[in-house]
Parts: sequence; structure tokens; C-alpha cells
Amino acid sequence: MSRIGKKPIAIPSGIEVSVNGTTIDVKKGNKTSCVETHGRVTVEIADGNVNLGKVGESKESSAFWGTYRALLNNAIEGLDKGFQKSLEVNGVGYRAAVKGKVLELQLGYSHPINYEIADGLEITVEKNLIHVKGADKQQVGQAAAIIRGYRKPEPYKGKGVKYTDEHIVRKAGKTAK
Repeated sequence: MSRIGKKPIAIPSGIEVSVNGTTIDVKKGNKTSCVETHGRVTVEIADGNVNLGKVGESKESSAFWGTYRALLNNAIEGLDKGFQKSLEVNGVGYRAAVKGKVLELQLGYSHPINYEIADGLEITVEKNLIHVKGADKQQVGQAAAIIRGYRKPEPYKGKGVKYTDEHIVRKAGKTAK
């Protein structure tokens, strides 16, 4: 039995949740987010809470129950507070700058790397920190992973792009005799 699926999701003020067939629509102002359940869970909205239920008694239905509850919770939390990932750029000559809808990175290659900022994301740069913000948790995490993937941190000097809460295990370099 899913322990996550059992928990009701509280609906914060200012957020509207509605069910249209197998789609759950979450709305705040002019922003909307949809969670498609494909009929794998039942949805009940009552007393300012959303409760999800299993459709069958199989292991698969329990897995779907917890998964869709987490997806719906992330959609509600994203519209209410938003999600953020922070990256740190380390290295001599390594820079980042936002120009319009493009993040321009100089990471030691012979050319700058241009990352197109997707709709629904906000990327800001201050000194050597890159902040990726948005309402969709998956989109924020994916964008941060792509940016980090352009130059992963190396273990000798720690140069590259890393998450601010990431710890790089350092290796000892060559030792002189």
C-alpha cells in the first residue's frame, strides 16, 4: 500500500483544482498546470483537499497511486511557491550571462555555449551563480542538469559547473619526489 498516495493534498488559497475526465487542472491566476492520470487513479476534491484513490488492488495500481499523488502535489506546489535550482560556475575565465532568452556560457571551450531558455523558466546570473526558477519541477531540474552537463566539475581543481549544494570529492594530484 502506498504511504504517499494516502496523504491528502491541501489546496492553498488562490489555487483552483478541477477534474476534467482523466485530467487534473491546477490554476493560479493566468498560470495553469495539468496532470494527465490516464484513468489510473480516482480523484476526489473535498474540504480544501484533494484525495487520490487506487483503481485496482494490483502492485501497479499502488505505484500509480503514489506517483500521481506526487505529480499533483508538485504541480500545486510549483504554482504556489515555485521551484529553484542554483548552479555555481568555477574556473578561470568561466563566465555566464543572460542575453534576452539565451544563457551564454563561456566554459573554457573555443566557442561560447548558448542555451535557449524555455518558456516557463526564469534564469538569472549573479557573479558566478546561475539560478534556474520555474513552476514545473521536472523542467527546472532538466534545465539545471543540461547546463551542468556542458562542463561537469572535475575532481582535481573542481573546475566546471556544479550544483551549489553538491560536494566534489577531490583527488590528490601528482606528488613530487
